[in-house]
Amino acid sequence: QVQLVESGGGSVQAGGSLRLSCAASYTPSCMGWFRQAPGKEREGVATRYTGTGDTYYADSVKGRFTISQDIVKNMLYLQMNGLKPEDTAMYYCAADAGLSSKACSGFYGDPIHFAYQNWGQGTQVTVSS
Repeated sequence: QVQLVESGGGSVQAGGSLRLSCAASYTPSCMGWFRQAPGKEREGVATRYTGTGDTYYADSVKGRFTISQDIVKNMLYLQMNGLKPEDTAMYYCAADAGLSSKACSGFYGDPIHFAYQNWGQGTQVTVSS
């Protein structure tokens, strides 16, 4: 089991930026960010396979969000630029040591939240228009 603690959420106006951080007890092979808005399914935002650096981005965030890691510090980040009201959600850090590079980086399709065994408590992001 890996312990995950998110931080960096907050309230911003549309067009603004936030950087989410996730502190992990260690760095599993696959880590990522998911989000869940009220009344909606939890969806994958961005994922990264540690060994290869392969990444996945949801179409809705491509070009605006960047996922990165500091493996030495066991940290995962999500830089969010050009935020939109539709980005408002609870953002969760997720990790799993059993996913392959292809499964982690979206080769088989959008990430599925129930494939991830470890979750943080979430951090709220609110974007006002």
